[in-house]
Amino acid sequence: MTEPRGISLWFDQLAADPPAAATGHDQLAPRPSLAGDTQGDVVVVGAGLTGLWTAYYLLEADPSLDVIVVEQEIAGLGASGRNDGWCSALFPTSPEGLARQHGRDAALAMRAAMRDTVVEVGGVAAAEEIECDFAYGGTVTLARTRPHLAHLSAEAHGSELWGDEMHLHDAAGVAQHVVAEGAIGGSWTPDCARIQPARLVRGLAEVVTARGARLVERTRALRLSPRAVITDQGTVRARTVVRATEAWTSQLHGSRRDVVPVYSLMIATEPLSASFWADTGLARGQTFTDGRHLIVYGQRTSDDRIAFGGRGAPYHWGSEIRPGFDHDTRVTEHLRAARVDLFPGAAGARITHAWGGPLAIPRDWHPSVGYDEDTQMAWAGGYVADGVAASNLAGRTIADLVTGSNSPLVRLPWVGHRSPSWEPEPLRWAGVTAGVRGAARADLEERLTGRPSRVARALTPMLGH
Repeated sequence: MTEPRGISLWFDQLAADPPAAATGHDQLAPRPSLAGDTQGDVVVVGAGLTGLWTAYYLLEADPSLDVIVVEQEIAGLGASGRNDGWCSALFPTSPEGLARQHGRDAALAMRAAMRDTVVEVGGVAAAEEIECDFAYGGTVTLARTRPHLAHLSAEAHGSELWGDEMHLHDAAGVAQHVVAEGAIGGSWTPDCARIQPARLVRGLAEVVTARGARLVERTRALRLSPRAVITDQGTVRARTVVRATEAWTSQLHGSRRDVVPVYSLMIATEPLSASFWADTGLARGQTFTDGRHLIVYGQRTSDDRIAFGGRGAPYHWGSEIRPGFDHDTRVTEHLRAARVDLFPGAAGARITHAWGGPLAIPRDWHPSVGYDEDTQMAWAGGYVADGVAASNLAGRTIADLVTGSNSPLVRLPWVGHRSPSWEPEPLRWAGVTAGVRGAARADLEERLTGRPSRVARALTPMLGH
């Protein structure tokens, strides 16, 4: 089993937190494993944000439900406790892509639901007294090349068609949010909050167990079937089975090609000086990124570090996941250099943490929520790293589907969507690897030429846009 200390900056901060106020439970102590066969009303496989939000809203709808949550490690040890801490209205499928597949009204409804979800997460965190450093500061996207600026300009002008709010800025306007090297402009959207993700997911685990959910940790699900989940510690029988396993879906029997697990890595600096932050900004908890294709992202943490991450780690043959892949010296150095390039004033800052983990990418980059009324099996996921908010929306939607609520959520376009399977190896490895290398090449092409990359245009259909 994986030791939670050292898994990420976020978990190391949890280790220093006092025990949970409601239960006195040590923040990182594992709960008991399943003790043989049992039964309940609903069994949820996966105690990340998707699984825990599902349990939360099921118990909101019907407190009498016997909800069992099965987790192979401890709650939140997957992407939910390692991510960038963006609770964002971002959705991997563009609104244009949603409109092509599902119609304009459906795309508008999805965008509105995602914006509302950021507010919902903050509201629940406040109501349940989950201290997760929630700061509703929005996201600033830096343009550092002419192609970046052209892309952001088109995105900003198109955003209002979908009800989104995005403000285009010149260099001086961007500097009101953050002072970054080489920024010639950018954009800002309000629809994102900075959080400490491990505090959110572990706090949510405390809330659902206090409400009566049975959370069994260090219990590995081996097979999911209608009305039963077979684990290494016994069988759980329930009327409804919910799969909430995100990247680990690829490790389940019969699901290896449903998503690919692609690693995203992060670093964090030591806490930086007040003078550095006075010069740099991000005073309201804004998250930040820039216009490159090989994505980077970051935040100013509540204790004044830069937490900074990005893509570039290799895909591992056969969709393999293992702890040794959480660290990659080459990618960590790339992130360090990119962070220094953006913020040279912190060039000498010590890197205290480096970590990573897998995220789930469906073949069409389209997340989904589903419920089969005949088998009473439900599922959600495929967030492509945009899951902090989307998992809340998924949990609410699954709860409505399972309890038979005819809410607007059950009519959103991701409900019932079925992504095609990924190709078998070696085509899967070749395609994912080509995408990562193509994004890096597109960034280089745009820096050298000052023109939009032809490689980037070729990648667009692969990304579901």
